[in-house]
Amino acid sequence: MLVFFCSVRSGPARRMESLLAHVARKERERVRVMRVDVDERPELAERFKVDVVPTLALVKDKRVVDRLEGRASAPAIERMLAPHLDDALAVA
Repeated sequence: MLVFFCSVRSGPARRMESLLAHVARKERERVRVMRVDVDERPELAERFKVDVVPTLALVKDKRVVDRLEGRASAPAIERMLAPHLDDALAVA
């Protein structure tokens, strides 16, 4: 699961919305993208230790295995996901 921590007050997070929608469509068979507004769910932001918005947290087996803080590009997100998605395919 890829958790997208965002806020409507964050310009960089708003600009990443369409990018994350694209990732969700492209990888829909292998990863689920969840959007968490830190203003609406501060307890989740605290639990995941989110200090910067936007933040992407990749959760696997109920733990964070990778994260990107700040505005990220499509290639950066793909680089983060690739090793973990390849592992998932190898197990299947």
